[in-house]
Amino acid sequence: MRIALILIIIIHGGIHLFGWLKAFHFAAFSAISQPISKAYGVIWLLAFLLFMAALILNVSRIEYWWLFSGLAVIVSQVLIINYWADAKFGTIANIIILFASILAYADFSFQQRMKSEQIALLESTGTNNEAVVYTERWHELPQIVQTWLNNSGALEQPPISNVYLTQALQLKLQPDQDHWMKGSAEQYIIAQDPAFHWTIRTQMNTWLPLKGRDKFAEGKGEMLIKLLTLIPVVKASGDEKINQATLQRYLAEIVWLPTEALAKHITWEAIDDYSAKATMTYKGTQGAGVFHFDAQGNFKTFVAMRYKNNKASQPTKWIVTATKTEERQGINIPVECEASWELENGKWTWLILKIKDLSYNVTSIPATSTFSN
Repeated sequence: MRIALILIIIIHGGIHLFGWLKAFHFAAFSAISQPISKAYGVIWLLAFLLFMAALILNVSRIEYWWLFSGLAVIVSQVLIINYWADAKFGTIANIIILFASILAYADFSFQQRMKSEQIALLESTGTNNEAVVYTERWHELPQIVQTWLNNSGALEQPPISNVYLTQALQLKLQPDQDHWMKGSAEQYIIAQDPAFHWTIRTQMNTWLPLKGRDKFAEGKGEMLIKLLTLIPVVKASGDEKINQATLQRYLAEIVWLPTEALAKHITWEAIDDYSAKATMTYKGTQGAGVFHFDAQGNFKTFVAMRYKNNKASQPTKWIVTATKTEERQGINIPVECEASWELENGKWTWLILKIKDLSYNVTSIPATSTFSN
């Protein structure tokens, strides 16, 4: 699709140069039978230059190309209207280029919004302040949770205020979907003042991209998925079910920053020798789930009754399973996981996740995002 667009810009933009050449009598331009004044010749040249600027920026993958292509289409269409009898079919090319420019702008706008949210999240949660480990709560933890924390190595590292992760994903958006959609994501998880920001990029097929964001902050959750980064497919926020679901997701993901198990907003209850129930309460939102470990204290699964969306009448059993554990930054964490829903007609594994990179205690977002195009 991108190559086709580039070819259209080259051909359509190049035609405008001939209008300038004809106006200044440098060459004949038989496609337009009407005479072209020098004033209009300058406008033809301007349209050509704008199209070429858009082309160069697009080929160079500079995100502002849509601005030049949009201006080029406006100037071009003014010329086409004035020379309608000869140039009307150029409108088709302009529509194609304009549509591509709108999609590019929508993507740019989405990226800027995500960047602003990420910056605000880091700033509002005080990531520059020294993190705190509430060791006085150690005696309140079930023995298996203490074993997990000791085994993780997190207590031997600097206190964790946040973690930044990049992830490779495989997804199935429907239980009966027969193929996996590949995607990538990046995530910030904040300790103490619990919050996360997760952005995802995937595509329904080779030309229909999906981008989305899950967010939890101040005890509230938001979910957003857009087709072509333009059309909302999922948009939910300010709902008690979404708030609880995103809080439970945060709770499951403390396996990536284990010392959060000592946070004051999480209480623990032993279930048996290898499992414990965690209940998290934060700013009016509460959720719970059960962590399962092996005898060495390695995290195995997290199970919770969780709402799939804000339209669900009842929560559904949600299972996160660690399929591979490795040491990263001196801490043993799950680096490969699966997430599933336990439906009436069977288990639906909808997500396979692999951590590509991880950094603790970041103070700013990276200059270039793995999430952007």
